Amino acid sequence: MKKSFYVIPLSFIAHLLIINITLYILTPITFNTVFSIIYFNVTWFMITYAIDFYPTARRESFNVNLKSFFTLFILFGLVYFTSFAFLKPYPYSWQYLFMVFMVICALLTLFRIFFYWSRNFIRSNKITYTRAVVIGRDKNLKKLRRIFDIPEYGYKYMGYFDNSKSNSPTYLGSIERSFNYIFENNVEEVYCLASRLSKDEIKHLMNIADNSFKKIKIIPDNKELFSRAMSIELYDAVPVLNLRASPLDLDYANLIKRIFDILFALMVIICVLSWLIPLVFILMKLDSKGPLFFKQKRHGVNKNTFWCYKFRSMTKNKDSDTVMATKNDMRITKLGRILRKTSIDELPQFFNVLKGDMSIVGPRPHMEVHTKQYETSVDKYLVRHFLKPGITGLAQVKGYRGEIIHKSDIVNRVRYDIFYMEKWSILLDIQIIILTVTNIFKNEEKAY
Repeated sequence: MKKSFYVIPLSFIAHLLIINITLYILTPITFNTVFSIIYFNVTWFMITYAIDFYPTARRESFNVNLKSFFTLFILFGLVYFTSFAFLKPYPYSWQYLFMVFMVICALLTLFRIFFYWSRNFIRSNKITYTRAVVIGRDKNLKKLRRIFDIPEYGYKYMGYFDNSKSNSPTYLGSIERSFNYIFENNVEEVYCLASRLSKDEIKHLMNIADNSFKKIKIIPDNKELFSRAMSIELYDAVPVLNLRASPLDLDYANLIKRIFDILFALMVIICVLSWLIPLVFILMKLDSKGPLFFKQKRHGVNKNTFWCYKFRSMTKNKDSDTVMATKNDMRITKLGRILRKTSIDELPQFFNVLKGDMSIVGPRPHMEVHTKQYETSVDKYLVRHFLKPGITGLAQVKGYRGEIIHKSDIVNRVRYDIFYMEKWSILLDIQIIILTVTNIFKNEEKAY
């Protein structure tokens, strides 16, 4: 059965009804004018169109597009609060307006939950489904079968065609036989494995699909070069396989992350470091000789070198740029142990964030000597240098911070850093920051 073409329009209308009815009931003074009605509806349309919110993939689940959903709330929130900022006198308090906005967000979220639940229910019970066949057989066939067998995706797998005969119950015959089968059996989606088809066969299948109103999809012969972050990009009409794609490759994502970094860093510098620096300076002078700050050359994004700042936690020594701190390290001062245990020694790196050398969240920057050591001994180590280094990171909150005792410590650190790069979102950054703060109070084993 063909999928409904009314899902997106109905979702759009449902969202507008939620917004309009909520505003009409809770803010009647300002929502009774034609201007207000037009303003909120038009801006909702413009925002959703700008971020391409409604076109969704068939295999999209509730959790897949949460970043766009969160972005939509932020942008519409700016529009919402701006609309009331120009009204004088203010008909409602800001606390009340915030409550109304949260009601809208909650109702939209509930509708999203209901939408995906009902869609999964319909597909799981085979009320609607998409008939699919595969042309060709290679290692990708098993992976496609796993996708087709997920009830929530709504596929009905008919079988596959290949010139190599098989006793499999899903084998439908030779590739040539597929030409008539597609046309005669109401097949809606055709998946072609490029490794098993000639150029002429693919062209012929494309013509059949186009002339019989079928969708054809080509699985490229990528020589088994798979990665979680793999994506296909078009350079004019040339398909290019990007094996190391990241959400941060997008300009708007980098802009969002940079704005977040600047605002967060300014808040910490003004609210914390403004009084903490003089206090640490006095305590440090009473504890040991030496400067307040310690700076060290470390490798950042694209392996560029920068000066990384910290509160000094050790006595002056010749090994500070080559040897990491170890448990019961004699170089660490009494005050330094407290600073390191609470991670206060890292706070001056918020100045690095303002300068643009670092981010709040990202792979921890390593000393130059360690980069030279690990880039040849640890697989994929240099991938972490595609991002700006961070004051904290996913690896650190997962327990891989500080001293590297076993090789597995640095291997797992790199693994988490790469996972962060591939799965970045502003929500993930916030989660890591919260975990970093809570870990300070958990007496971490490697916090020394």
